[in-house]
Amino acid sequence: MVRARLVLSQTMSGILHLIRRAYELLVTVANLLQSPLLLALRIYFFWQLFEAGKGKLSNIGKIIDFFSSLGIPAPAANAYFVSSLECFGGLLLIIGLASRPLALMIAISMFVAYWTADREALMGIISDPDKFVKADPFPYLLTALIVLAFGPGLLSIDALLKRAMGQIAFPRSGRSSIFSSPQKNRK
Repeated sequence: MVRARLVLSQTMSGILHLIRRAYELLVTVANLLQSPLLLALRIYFFWQLFEAGKGKLSNIGKIIDFFSSLGIPAPAANAYFVSSLECFGGLLLIIGLASRPLALMIAISMFVAYWTADREALMGIISDPDKFVKADPFPYLLTALIVLAFGPGLLSIDALLKRAMGQIAFPRSGRSSIFSSPQKNRK
């Protein structure tokens, strides 16, 4: 009976070890996919935003009229600002330059777009989520929030600049990283 318990305990321990190792492998592979996924999101959605902004700039008169009809203050200034933000901010986000400040500005712009042009969809975020996610600002708002929260990833100009300025310390054996405590590194 004792031997059976010992064998069962060792078997369970072995199974748990295999599960833990499999999970660690899954996390490692998933972590390797973060930057390519962020790059794909940036390229796909912010290219569309660039195109929308470029279209608005080429028809700025219609955009000014539309903003006026929505009651947006200083419609000409706001039309130029939003159109330029979408056009040039979209391009900068594709390459990953000034990503978090631009993502914040685009998220705010998309919230304002919901508030002024798609208020019914915004107010239905809980009661009618399909209407909310089908509204024009949704994919840009979601992608901007993802970039704001997670950054542009390692495949970006921002990451290259950080590395060039020495702000990212990549852990190497025997060397400290930005995540280690200073006390441990002073040995």
